[in-house]
Amino acid sequence: MDLVKLQNILDNASFAVLFVTMLMYWVGAVFPQIPYLSTAGSTGMAIANLCMAALLGARWLEAGYFPLSNLYESLFFLAWGITTMHFVAERMSRNRLIGAITAPVAMSITAFAALSLPDTMQESAPLVPALKSNWLMMHVSVMMLSYATLMVGSLLAIAFLIVTRGHNVELRGSSVGTGGYRDRSYQLRRAGDSPTPPVPAPVPSTSSANSGGTTVLEKAPSVAATTTSQPLSPQRLNLADTLDNISYRIIGLGFPLLTIGIIAGAVWANEAWGSYWSWDPKETWALITWLVFAAYLHARITKGWQGRRPAILAATGFLVVWICYLGVNLLGKGLHSYGWFF
Repeated sequence: MDLVKLQNILDNASFAVLFVTMLMYWVGAVFPQIPYLSTAGSTGMAIANLCMAALLGARWLEAGYFPLSNLYESLFFLAWGITTMHFVAERMSRNRLIGAITAPVAMSITAFAALSLPDTMQESAPLVPALKSNWLMMHVSVMMLSYATLMVGSLLAIAFLIVTRGHNVELRGSSVGTGGYRDRSYQLRRAGDSPTPPVPAPVPSTSSANSGGTTVLEKAPSVAATTTSQPLSPQRLNLADTLDNISYRIIGLGFPLLTIGIIAGAVWANEAWGSYWSWDPKETWALITWLVFAAYLHARITKGWQGRRPAILAATGFLVVWICYLGVNLLGKGLHSYGWFF
């Protein structure tokens, strides 16, 4: 079969499978009693991942170089990275609801690449001189994997904010502490309330605080929730715990990849242009991205932040990653644009 026709089949198949997979995850999230939906969703993600891997492999065979030279190829590599990291997060959390968050993003990326980009931007083209280097695979692939990993971690943080909406959630007990994330205590309060120390009671009980008649709900083991309105259910509380912890771990995986990618890019830039750093728009936003997630990890590891504050920082990082990856090429010219849009 002609490789071009095969690629057209694979990119459309990736979109279709991800669309159906997204629907299965969403239905499974609303109606968890329906059997096998979560398993079917995971199967769909695996099929889409393999379709995108086959597409990139076909591009590699057709063009003779690693398929990361234009927007079409990088979008599918990003979607492949997101579906790959989906399985990492799913295995860490043992929660199939992760797909309800990651599948829509991967599907949207494939839809944009396969259905929105003009044919001329989907075709393989000879490499520009600056890209004819062994650093193409090293630098660009690591950067794209870091983007995918950081996006998944940020999406989990956004999901944490959605699950805990209307509550100011503070998770007491560091996720990197000796007790492990399963031994945390929780403090839930409405935004604007004064902090109330967690109540580490080992048995369920209900009592009233002296100030304002605040209800304190204690759940063993070491889980306490305080709120002036309806508290989160134990299921949502446990889900928030999982999302917070897995988001932290995934971002902790993506940050070293981003660091390695930036260093590799600096070495390549010196080889190609005689300068390690030229403050190109892409380089500047890569540095901003690095600083945002460095601040996130610093706040969690050193300052002990958990809950909503680091989740908001990670959600900001999601936007910054998209600006670094796509916004720079849409809005401005630079050494990294390669004629994708301007």
